[in-house]
Amino acid sequence: MEQGMKLSEELKARGLLAQQTDEKEIADLIDNGRATFYIGFDPTADSLHVGHFMALLLMKRMQERGNHPIALVGGGTAMIGDPSGRSDMRKMMTVETIDHNVECFRKQMSRFIDFGPGKAQIVNNADWLRNLNFLDFMRDIGPCFNVNEMLRARCYVNRMKDGLSFLEFSYMLMQSYDFYRLYQDYGCQMQFGGDDQWSNMLGGIDLIRKKLSKDAYAMTISLLLKHDGTKMGKTAGGAVWLDPDKTKPYDFYQYWRNVDDADVLKFLRMMTFLPLEQIDEMDHWEGSRLNEAKKILAHELTTLVHGEDEAKKAEAGAQALFGGAGPVEGANVPEKVLTDEDFQEDGTIDILNILVKAELAPSRAEARRNVQQGGVTADGVRIDDFKKTYAKEQLRDGMLVKRGKKKFMLVKYKA
Repeated sequence: MEQGMKLSEELKARGLLAQQTDEKEIADLIDNGRATFYIGFDPTADSLHVGHFMALLLMKRMQERGNHPIALVGGGTAMIGDPSGRSDMRKMMTVETIDHNVECFRKQMSRFIDFGPGKAQIVNNADWLRNLNFLDFMRDIGPCFNVNEMLRARCYVNRMKDGLSFLEFSYMLMQSYDFYRLYQDYGCQMQFGGDDQWSNMLGGIDLIRKKLSKDAYAMTISLLLKHDGTKMGKTAGGAVWLDPDKTKPYDFYQYWRNVDDADVLKFLRMMTFLPLEQIDEMDHWEGSRLNEAKKILAHELTTLVHGEDEAKKAEAGAQALFGGAGPVEGANVPEKVLTDEDFQEDGTIDILNILVKAELAPSRAEARRNVQQGGVTADGVRIDDFKKTYAKEQLRDGMLVKRGKKKFMLVKYKA
């Protein structure tokens, strides 16, 4: 909470708001802790990812100022799939998979949001969507939507190029109906979502205002969907997950440690709870001081997701790797464990196989080029001989193998 700053002002100052309807009414509600709002999370995987994380942090900010969040998990809408921002149709999931993912979301959300009577709520739209009668739904809700206006919606642009199925086309009606039901059943008068959800959100407002009341509002949070050429929370190796079994705390830490220089202050404002005054002081930091800002960002976010102990381990691991000290006990460094079957009959393994098995190189040919170009080190020593081999005993305590400046793995042998 910023000293003397209203919540509506703070959200703007942190760069969180992209656009909104009814700005004055919204400010009055959230500044006085009277807003009941929802954010939707479609359970398309068994873990939340970084994109969800930003939305959860917004919910946390709002709750801390007295407002009441509803986390809407899409057990119903996930059966269709949101076409927003996509050029292809989502893979269809079974009901069993969706329900499993919903339960995974529930557990993870509870680490960030305070759920309970009079507090935040988790609601599943499967409760009303899965048992809808199609004819009743279309007679009741269908007349409220103009197809010509829907076809101009931003959320359908990419899919229109390659063909938009009626299944996906109906998603706007489903999401709008979510807001309609939440307004009726839970007194929810406000919704948040990413820029790409704006058309769907307006659809929900129009539906409520046509059928029930004019007191429905919408705000969008700027989710920074583009980051370093990919969607936020994506890396060359896949998504950045909140589940430590899918993205290790060390890798989570390193993701934020390596954000672009142009993004670090933006992320500090949007995603951390550090005072704006402290972040503003970093505006003119350059070089090594800017790297310090990245460390602060990585520490704050890793602490929020994985706890202080894991954040400190990740920092120790990074210092060991990039400070030249080598692995240290307790440092959260990614590991590759080799077993007997990874070695040749004589009990050795060459550096090329180590690079491939540690996923530091996609093939032996590429690994050989890396060695010949001087880009491979083992425990800080540059490897010039691509035929170099290691015995099992040499790897029992672990050997830190690095390819280039940022790719590394602690390689260990275990019988």
